[in-house]
Amino acid sequence: METMDLLKNRMSLRKYKDTPIKKEHLDTILESAMRAPTAGNMMLYSIIVIEDQEKKNILSKSCDNQPFIAKAPIVLIFLADMQRWFDYYNYSNVKEYCSLKNIDYNTPDEGDLMLAIADATIAAQNAVVAAEALNIGSCYIGDIAENYEIHKELLNLPEWVYPAAMLCVGYYPEEQKKIISPRFDKEYIVFKETYKRLNNDDFKDMFIEREKRLSPENKAQAANFGQFMYARKTGSEFSKEMTRSIREMLKNWRGEKL
Repeated sequence: METMDLLKNRMSLRKYKDTPIKKEHLDTILESAMRAPTAGNMMLYSIIVIEDQEKKNILSKSCDNQPFIAKAPIVLIFLADMQRWFDYYNYSNVKEYCSLKNIDYNTPDEGDLMLAIADATIAAQNAVVAAEALNIGSCYIGDIAENYEIHKELLNLPEWVYPAAMLCVGYYPEEQKKIISPRFDKEYIVFKETYKRLNNDDFKDMFIEREKRLSPENKAQAANFGQFMYARKTGSEFSKEMTRSIREMLKNWRGEKL
């Protein structure tokens, strides 16, 4: 498939063909993920391949109760991972080296976390593109950021490892029709040289099509698309849980007691 067609026609797939992922296809996806750009060639991520049905069942509940997760042939979890490098620094006697050279020795901080999250998500997107080229659909699950304590135990995560992204992957069903979600026009997303803050006229034009797609049921609950989206996403209970969970993760990352 031509690269541009692939990128333009990719959709989030939540229904999968009842067929296991071929080993050679999984290997290609993982190898493609590992060729992703990475900070300093450090590969500040790890990937957990989950095929165990019991684990998928747990994830389908802990990730905002989404049953289709349990039906995905494979779930890939991309971890922001600073643990491996600091274990290596320990192996390499870096603390002693720093003492001799009068260099401060610091454990991972928030900057390292952000860098590792970027590495992990870039690798995840490489996996998405590779999978799509093999007629294997995928769906990002942002809810892996919720219920940190459950996921930490389930995945045996040490102190400086955090689940940055999760993908459900599986072959497209033969009857699946491509449903391509529209995106905002470029003028509202891409700016030259400096950031542009949108005004009321911009928002009116930007959201005109999405306002049209509000169902009668949605309109009974909200006067406009902004109110609908706040209730559905930003102000929702799962969003509050995600914030709580990330705060707990940060405590653990900083070495504070949970």
